[in-house]
Amino acid sequence: MRSSIIPIFIPHLGCPNNCVFCDQRQIASAEAPSADRVREIIDKALEYAVRPQISFYGGSFTAIGNELMESYLKAAWPYVEDGRCDSIRLSTRPDAIDPERLEILKKYGVRTIELGTQSMADHVLTASGRGHDAEATRRASALIHEYGFELILQMMVGLPGASIEDELYTAREICALGPMGVRIYPTCVIGGTPLYEMYKRGIYKDLSIDEAVDICADLLDIFEEKGIKVVRLGLNPTEELSGGAVKAGAYHPALGEMVYSRRFLKDILKKAPNVPYEILVPPRMLSIAIGQKKCNLEYLKNNTSLAAIKARKGIEEPEIRII
Repeated sequence: MRSSIIPIFIPHLGCPNNCVFCDQRQIASAEAPSADRVREIIDKALEYAVRPQISFYGGSFTAIGNELMESYLKAAWPYVEDGRCDSIRLSTRPDAIDPERLEILKKYGVRTIELGTQSMADHVLTASGRGHDAEATRRASALIHEYGFELILQMMVGLPGASIEDELYTAREICALGPMGVRIYPTCVIGGTPLYEMYKRGIYKDLSIDEAVDICADLLDIFEEKGIKVVRLGLNPTEELSGGAVKAGAYHPALGEMVYSRRFLKDILKKAPNVPYEILVPPRMLSIAIGQKKCNLEYLKNNTSLAAIKARKGIEEPEIRII
């Protein structure tokens, strides 16, 4: 059974940079949680969660200083040690990983480390104000594997200076680093960030939702071909994001489903016959196959000889049937 998550946010704490896309300095609370507060959050979650995973999000966890980092881990570790929680995971920067910090994480039973890779193209990292290069991600990933942690890498699509070739290159380079999973985040322009100023001045051209969906569908193929699970597509919807914080860029609450739907369309277009046909799909796939607002259905009807897309019980994969 998949465990639930107890999110504990460490607001921008420890991060040495102000990346152009980041709004943490604007939206984060001024104070980081105390170790006692961490225990309160976990205790509250355990009232309804069964063996959840404790997850430190929102900042660069290994860059907050070893003393503070260890105080958080000391607060969380007893819950894992006695079996009330499943494990500990955290997110951090590639340049905040070294043997000393990994020894501390190992001591307190951390299982999973997520690295904010964002891009493997150095010119994109520089334009985005990341403060590290792609080699830092390679070094950090190798160390994380060496110490036996699970590795998840995060990439962003549509950063300043990034081309489609840069996105595909990043995906292939990430595959070479052997993560167990990947998160893909199309870039959103958040009000109050340097990227928003670049956007208003015409220095930065944002990706439309359609462009981002198209690129992400290709990235999905690259990762799945290598057996790497895409654990998230697009930002997690929040009231702030949906309520106007996003000024431009590729934000949509259902972006993940849109990407899978676009990938389905691309796959069918490669196989579509020149005679009348219908597509049979497992019931679980019907909404993805038809597409949001029936976009796939309409496109295929207008551009191929498709008659219908139907759900069919008893099949595991989509089938094309000549009629």
